[in-house]
Amino acid sequence: MSNLIFTNARLIDPEASTDRIGWLQVTDGQIAARGEGDAPKGGGPVLDCGGQCLAPGIVDIGVKVCEPGERHKESYKSAGLAAAAGGVTTIVTRPDTLPAVDTPETLEFATRRAQADAPVNVLPMAALTKGRAGREMTEIGFLQDAGAVAFTDCDHIITNTKVFSRALTYAKSCGALVIAHPQEPGLSQGAAATSGKFAALRGLPAVSPMAERMGLDRDIALLEMTGAAYHADQITTARALPALERAKRNGLDITAGTSIHHLTLNELDVADYRTFFKVKPPLRSEDDRQAVIEAVRTGLIDTISSMHTPQDEESKRLPFEEAASGAVALETLLPAALRLYHAGQLDLPVLFRAMALNPAKRLGLEGGRLAEAAPADLILFDPDVPFVLDRFTLASKSQNTPFDGQRMQGKVTATYVAGKEVYRRS
Repeated sequence: MSNLIFTNARLIDPEASTDRIGWLQVTDGQIAARGEGDAPKGGGPVLDCGGQCLAPGIVDIGVKVCEPGERHKESYKSAGLAAAAGGVTTIVTRPDTLPAVDTPETLEFATRRAQADAPVNVLPMAALTKGRAGREMTEIGFLQDAGAVAFTDCDHIITNTKVFSRALTYAKSCGALVIAHPQEPGLSQGAAATSGKFAALRGLPAVSPMAERMGLDRDIALLEMTGAAYHADQITTARALPALERAKRNGLDITAGTSIHHLTLNELDVADYRTFFKVKPPLRSEDDRQAVIEAVRTGLIDTISSMHTPQDEESKRLPFEEAASGAVALETLLPAALRLYHAGQLDLPVLFRAMALNPAKRLGLEGGRLAEAAPADLILFDPDVPFVLDRFTLASKSQNTPFDGQRMQGKVTATYVAGKEVYRRS
């Protein structure tokens, strides 16, 4: 059903920073009109939202779908269903597959699988260097032509500065966005926790928060040299924020994101070596978490993403140091973000600015807005529904979530892509 009028909805508009009761009309997959008061007659079937929130669909940068290579962990079908259930209408996929997405042929395979199986929009990223090995850059122009929306080696940090600078220069000439993982690789190698009293008491190999600051400082210097468009996938420490602020103030084409886990969890959640809480970079101190929340509120950090990283049981049922990093989060991104709303730290327009509007703008997409002529990628949700998360009910093939068994608040009622309903909560 592509023609529809939503009435009695809390319209969450991240562009205007408003949260008001109103109506919204969808025609032929686009937003046709919106307003307050009485909705127009005859514009299609009417859906009374009962005061629930209607917001732009989430645009999630950095989702790992394990095709090709590890389909048993996550497929495009399972990831697409999880995204729809979580209100994510566009997933931007990482190239850290087996093999890496570093050629037009591999990219086209992934695109065909996504179009065939996923009910939501899927936009692929491609590797910046061949095999993500940091030695030889990929054919950025050809990969762009094949549909790549950005280029990243994910958590494989390019240690050869000359290779990275050449890749940034090439990307600049193509108008391509480069996404990097700011860490000093020598300091962060083998780390399972953030350095401090907690890691020392637990006997865990740790990394200083300065490793993130040092990695970001290097990347900023290369941006000054090349002028490329750059996005830091995760800024998680207070130490890195002044450098990011200076780079933005100096006019560099730089944006930054953070993950929902670093916004809502801290290093103490690891507790008794619970490997579902092992993510990369490791969970930080409570002071860092609060600083990152404030940076999202002010707009210094632009985006919030799930950093959805499926891992099977065998990868997680290991000693903490040996266990694989990562957590699934497509379905938990919104209810986890709503913790910040219910705590009074971030309002809904700010959350959707970071989860929908800013990611769409950074990738040059029309979505993430409630404006006329924007795609009707929408989510209807009740922010107040309480529930206890059971990981075995998740649509993802892997259920490695740190929120298992936790009390959460807020559920998606329905998800729409181009005006078509792709999910409805039963």
